[in-house]
Amino acid sequence: MKVGVIIIFKRIHLVVLDSVGIGEQPDADQFGDIGAHTLKHTLEAHPVELPNLTTLGLGCIEELPGIECPDQTHGFYSKMMEQSNGKDTMTGHWEIAGLNIQEAFKTYPDGFPKSLIDKIEAHTGRKVVGNIPASGTEIIKDYGEHQMETGDLIIYTSNDPVIQIAAHEEIIPLEELYEICEFVRKETLNPEYIVGRVIARPFIGSNKDNFERTANRKDYALSPPEPTVLDALKNDGKDVIAIGKISDIFNEQGITKSVKTKSNDDGVNQLLTVMKEDFHGISFLNLVDFDAMYGHRRNPEGYSEALAAFDERLPEIIDSLREDDLLIITADHGNDPTYKGTDHTREFVPLLMTSKRKLNYRELENSNTFSDVAATIAYNFNIELNTTGVSKLKEILNETK
Repeated sequence: MKVGVIIIFKRIHLVVLDSVGIGEQPDADQFGDIGAHTLKHTLEAHPVELPNLTTLGLGCIEELPGIECPDQTHGFYSKMMEQSNGKDTMTGHWEIAGLNIQEAFKTYPDGFPKSLIDKIEAHTGRKVVGNIPASGTEIIKDYGEHQMETGDLIIYTSNDPVIQIAAHEEIIPLEELYEICEFVRKETLNPEYIVGRVIARPFIGSNKDNFERTANRKDYALSPPEPTVLDALKNDGKDVIAIGKISDIFNEQGITKSVKTKSNDDGVNQLLTVMKEDFHGISFLNLVDFDAMYGHRRNPEGYSEALAAFDERLPEIIDSLREDDLLIITADHGNDPTYKGTDHTREFVPLLMTSKRKLNYRELENSNTFSDVAATIAYNFNIELNTTGVSKLKEILNETK
């Protein structure tokens, strides 16, 4: 049964600031994250001004260093709590899209078990080196020359549930690397090892001083276990334009068009290009640099500057909105760059919404699940969706009639 309302916005632009959390959740102790607060600690470590996010109400959600709460915002603002059992990218995005994931993916802070490595070596006839959590650029510096000499596979992980396999393109041809990853993908569907993604990470260069990863990266992901709001939109004939790594996160499920990006800045560029197009549905952008470049690398200065860089470009996005557009800005988890280790952190995420319309912009009720975003999208487009989320548009419209 559909919700029985007219479509309110023709287009919704959903922007995920990857890992921009706004304080520990009540269950943070279960994830070892008591005291984590990505935004607060980042801005304490390296203060910057965020005038445009301030205008939308970011500083009204939580008290943040140097960020005011204006008397009148130009956005609806609140925060959302993750309901799923996890704090990884896939779990966060899948919940944003309407799911509740209770079987957590596995991570491997001590490397992958010998039984899996033995299977990979037996299948490929190649030895494995590395098998540690590592930065992708650093591990090819450490093992790249060895890999060129021996033909061994460089395997590493991160604090996401992923297994990454790096090889020099002139030593292991792409077709072979991809076949290896396909084998590993099948093996890691076993509940004993299950990971979210297997990633082929080819590189080129002659020595550790000039190794660089190529654009021939290939992801072997899992599909969401149940239909998401993306599937519901696509099945209803709406457009679902994935920008950045969104297509990989959903294994292309529910996507009608995919646009790759190279960086946060390029992601904004691609979004602006998409916003010039005539479509009916959603654009869905992930800005990954906050997480990959600065959160995991525990670089609060870089993280803070990245926030400022996005804030500086936010007016371009808002100016590109049409009268029948809605902009939603949120995050998928935390990654406090001042916290111990290099893992994601279990945090609330901000929720900011704005449009070109004159609405009674104000604070909304906090959400008990990220799936309120999915419910909002489904309500807007009058489509069926099985989710625990509640539409924020109901709250907005009840107060603005």
